[in-house]
Amino acid sequence: MADDLGWADVAFHAGNAPTPTLDKLAREGLELTHHYVAPVCSPTRAGLMTGRCWSRFGVTTPQSERALSWDTVTLPGALKSVGYETCLTGKWHLGSKPAWGPNRFGFDHSYGSLGGGVGPWDHHYKKGPFTETWHRDEKLIKEPGHVTDLIAKEACEWLAARKDAPFFLYVPFTAVHLPVKEPEEWLSKVPAGITGAVARHYAACIMHQDAAVGQIVAALEKNGQRSNTLLIFTSDNGGSTAENNGQAYPPDDYPTGALPGNNLPLRGEKGSVYEGGIRVPCILNWPGTLKPGTHDAPVQIIDWMPTFCALAGFKPAKDLKWDGVNLWPQLAEGAPPPPRTFYTVGPGFKSRTLRCDPWKLVVHGAAGKEKFELYDILADPNETKNLAAQQPDQLAAMKERMADAAKADRDAVAKD
Repeated sequence: MADDLGWADVAFHAGNAPTPTLDKLAREGLELTHHYVAPVCSPTRAGLMTGRCWSRFGVTTPQSERALSWDTVTLPGALKSVGYETCLTGKWHLGSKPAWGPNRFGFDHSYGSLGGGVGPWDHHYKKGPFTETWHRDEKLIKEPGHVTDLIAKEACEWLAARKDAPFFLYVPFTAVHLPVKEPEEWLSKVPAGITGAVARHYAACIMHQDAAVGQIVAALEKNGQRSNTLLIFTSDNGGSTAENNGQAYPPDDYPTGALPGNNLPLRGEKGSVYEGGIRVPCILNWPGTLKPGTHDAPVQIIDWMPTFCALAGFKPAKDLKWDGVNLWPQLAEGAPPPPRTFYTVGPGFKSRTLRCDPWKLVVHGAAGKEKFELYDILADPNETKNLAAQQPDQLAAMKERMADAAKADRDAVAKD
């Protein structure tokens, strides 16, 4: 999982930075062309870990407080219960104290940032109580090296130590989250046509991450695991145009200027419930099992827990209230996608959207002060024509569907 990687930041979507590893995985794999996530990071991660909409946990913004109740059945916990070995190398951001870390929620081994995106060389989160965040198995550590190299190295070493047990490896990179600052080795490889300090560091960061993904693929191949491993690559939200050196990170000579996160032709960016904030690149690759091509039906990050649990043979002892569904019949067996609605809550519950083809409802503002937009998302995927005034019946129907989807919000807020 990339961090803040935009729709058009990858070369296979016409991005200007070379991504040969991802291009090959996409060419030889199955691309999900409508893969939806949350507009920002912690909510997406909560959805992945639980199979539920993040708003059920009250998680809608990047947060350092513990996101999940202790008794939450998580994706790694479920897989661990049926014999899988589990590992996270990278960014957690569902509770930034060591006592709230990944090992408490189903991971056998964890490494990286307990908090959010970190300085790539000093591994510090923003100034404040959680700035010291780099850890191994929830013990804070200090070590030299670039964050992308360290995350990939830990993942490859963990893979090399695996024997016969099945495994679940989750690698949430911090690239391309700000602040970006890349080594000369990668800056020197950036195409000459990309100019400006931040733009060149950003491109180098994308290329560096692409190579790190290649290292993980090579580790799978070396250990004889590639043919029986489903590999998925995606991003946690759309690309950002925030100031690279504008947030409260400890200073480390970061280049100054806006990030060039590219979500075109989609509307919006990170933080937005328009397509550019929530529709992200997604590749599935499993040689010999998944046929190359594209899957154009919409899917959501909450679908991966039901899908992985079905593949692994995990059967819940109680209703886990999944909002997601098992995608495997439609992805691997050609079953027609079932009719679905896709509910997305933005930061602070101040924006929401519901997709129920062909319609997409966008709501801005608090209760009683909402502004409504309605788009024919199939005919107008870039959300250029608000049809709310012209389609009052459809608008009313979509409002009702959204109200129904929102009934379970905050039903699982973390308790001590």
